[in-house]
Amino acid sequence: MKKKIVSLIITAALAVSAAGCGNTAKTEAPETEAPAAEAEAEVSDVTPDEEADASEDSSEESAQAPAEEVTIKVGANITPHAEILEVVKPILAEQGINLEIVQIEDSITPNTGVIEGSLDANYFQHVPYLEQFNEENGSDLVSIGAIHYEPFGIYAGKTSDLSQLPDGATVAVPNNVTNEARALLLLAQEGLLTLKEDAGIEATIADIVENPKNIQFKELAPEQLVAALPDVDVAVINGNYAIEGGLHVSGALAVEANDGLAATTYGNIIATTPDKAEDPALKALVEALQGSEVKEFIEGKYDGAVVPLN
Repeated sequence: MKKKIVSLIITAALAVSAAGCGNTAKTEAPETEAPAAEAEAEVSDVTPDEEADASEDSSEESAQAPAEEVTIKVGANITPHAEILEVVKPILAEQGINLEIVQIEDSITPNTGVIEGSLDANYFQHVPYLEQFNEENGSDLVSIGAIHYEPFGIYAGKTSDLSQLPDGATVAVPNNVTNEARALLLLAQEGLLTLKEDAGIEATIADIVENPKNIQFKELAPEQLVAALPDVDVAVINGNYAIEGGLHVSGALAVEANDGLAATTYGNIIATTPDKAEDPALKALVEALQGSEVKEFIEGKYDGAVVPLN
């Protein structure tokens, strides 16, 4: 009897187990097959025209994707050129252009850097200086835009009044041809000497026809003129070096006239090589530098020592 009971229990357990396996098979199969059927239905619902439209949308998104960032390196004197370039840096960044400003203190390296390719452009000089540099070095750098003008000034050294300039006074002037001519023109403007009528922007000391004060000229590198003031009666100094030296145009003994030959000739430019003259990033740089934000910055910061040309 016990054997029969045990046998019945085992048989019942096997039956329950078999029933459980059967239920699992029936519920799992639809779950694995249903998604595949739905996927087939979804695929079959997409028409060829809709596929084409999706492809076109993808192409448009690719075309609208921002271009890779471009970097341009521009050599510049520290004041005011590098300071002005800082103003346009965020403007160019919005256009995908990274402006790298390389600060340079002398007036030779910015041009040699462009020629050798370590710089894409420079911002420190005017056209007469550029033309002189090209002639002396056999180069062909070009201007792609004028940005501002820096009036030359006569600044006090030992003498604080031009009317009291002594006989035989020592006057310091820039030692490069174009800037020395500019200094002589300013001295002539103030009646301290007379130049040949046709001397113009190429004037040299040899073009002086009258020197009533018997001025002795001390020719120095432009960046050395401020430091030389204690040793000379007066110095004729480039605007940018005057600013760097802590001088103010409002304190100059005399300044170039804004409507004179100098103002129309000595605008500071962006210079580069001929093959980069049409470079989109450099053209964007010039456009930004000639814009209203830079004009407002110059007029607000430099107290007349720098004059925007646009």
